[in-house]
Amino acid sequence: MGYPVIFQIEDIYYPTLAAIGVPGKPISHLIMVSKSYIKINLVAIVILSRGKCGLSKCISVYLVGMTVSDLLVVITYPILYWIVPIYFPYSFLNLTPVCSLIVVLFSAATVVSVWLTVTFTFDRFVAICCEKQKTKYCSEKTAAVVVGTVSVLGCLESLPWYFTLEQEYIIDNVPMSCVGKLSFFTSPAWVAFELINRILTPCVPVFLVLLLNVLIVRRILFSSKVRRGFRHHSNTENHKDPEMENRRKSIILLFSISGSFTLLWVTRIVFIIYVRIAEIHDYSSYTDPLFITDHTSRMLQLLSSCTNTCIYTVTQTKFRQELKKAVKYPFNLIVKLFSRWRTLVPSQ
Repeated sequence: MGYPVIFQIEDIYYPTLAAIGVPGKPISHLIMVSKSYIKINLVAIVILSRGKCGLSKCISVYLVGMTVSDLLVVITYPILYWIVPIYFPYSFLNLTPVCSLIVVLFSAATVVSVWLTVTFTFDRFVAICCEKQKTKYCSEKTAAVVVGTVSVLGCLESLPWYFTLEQEYIIDNVPMSCVGKLSFFTSPAWVAFELINRILTPCVPVFLVLLLNVLIVRRILFSSKVRRGFRHHSNTENHKDPEMENRRKSIILLFSISGSFTLLWVTRIVFIIYVRIAEIHDYSSYTDPLFITDHTSRMLQLLSSCTNTCIYTVTQTKFRQELKKAVKYPFNLIVKLFSRWRTLVPSQ
């Protein structure tokens, strides 16, 4: 049997995911562009941290936290867990303890990313639907505490994954790679742990995001109807409503992030539920539809960690402006230094 098609797709997909669309390139160039991807996300983090995108400080804190966790997801799985072992099979990253640690970091980054999406949605729910609690809850300090708490809990929840893995093979008495222990599949305690973990991430978060968005939409429709009636009686129909305009921008950002998150995770959720109900523990072959669905849903799940920066760019005008400034900054600095150098060097 030849190399499975799904693996061929992943060999292209994950480098593309990490390196912004440069499949088929030499690994040195791939790593270079991957660094560029990381730099772009770091620039996005800096831009959001500065708070000059027309968003409240509270929203900026959540977006920074989500961007950092999404960046860690891309670094840990596509780059460290998939790309590096393929091109550098005997690197220290293939040592069983290191490999296990990468799995833990990937799980933690995923959990934090998912639950920060939930907390961000809840924050917007409070801001729109709970006027009395808005001032107290929707603050920069509260957002920072929530992001920190979610990050710590995400790491603690993912830590047990380290003890579910063992070496796949041994070279010169050195344990290499990592696979699940047999006890992980047979022990009731580990089975319960995996079930709880799957329920907490992503089943419950997706349900909460959908529920909160439904409540937000209902509140928006009611508020819009009331405000239109008020403006009609006040004869101010031809004037823009600043509050509604600001709310519209916030809603577009919220629905873009929530919608992308839900659509890209739904396949994974359906697969997890089906496998549990059908009690499937293994696949018949690499062409088994369930095996292909498993890997495809994983690819879509990882894609959800790469869309937020694109969403900020598409939906936020001021973010695009700040991003352009950041891209132009090195070139403007070089021009200024060159101009200063010319003024200091006497003409011949």
